[in-house]
Amino acid sequence: MIEAWTLRKDRLQEQDESFRQKLRDLSDEERASFYRIYNKKLRDPDTYAVLNWLFLTGMHHAYLGRWVRALINISVMVGGIILLFSENAQIGFWMIVAILAIEIPALFRSQIIVEDFNLRQGEKVLEQMQSQAPQPVQNQT
Repeated sequence: MIEAWTLRKDRLQEQDESFRQKLRDLSDEERASFYRIYNKKLRDPDTYAVLNWLFLTGMHHAYLGRWVRALINISVMVGGIILLFSENAQIGFWMIVAILAIEIPALFRSQIIVEDFNLRQGEKVLEQMQSQAPQPVQNQT
């Protein structure tokens, strides 16, 4: 939840460069296979930002496959709205303020959050490909 505050652009760029070097080491066939799988997992920062802006209830977390976080956000936001129209309106107000305080920074840092997500997806795809690749047989003499 605090990734909007903890992610650093320079560190992400270093990780991205290291990852790109691993991709350069792949054969053309392996790289093509990687991108076929990876392109299906990529997420768009603008879509993430729009979902965050329009639906502060957590739909942007669902977009990244973070269903638990999405459900927590939805529950707190809906609970806050319900409480706004009850005798506990002050609690409802503060629940909504808490969600906004957490999610507004994510809106303004959507680019780096989604870049980090996409990088991690790429690393997972590469790791899966390497684990499924046939291992060279060593000659036992």
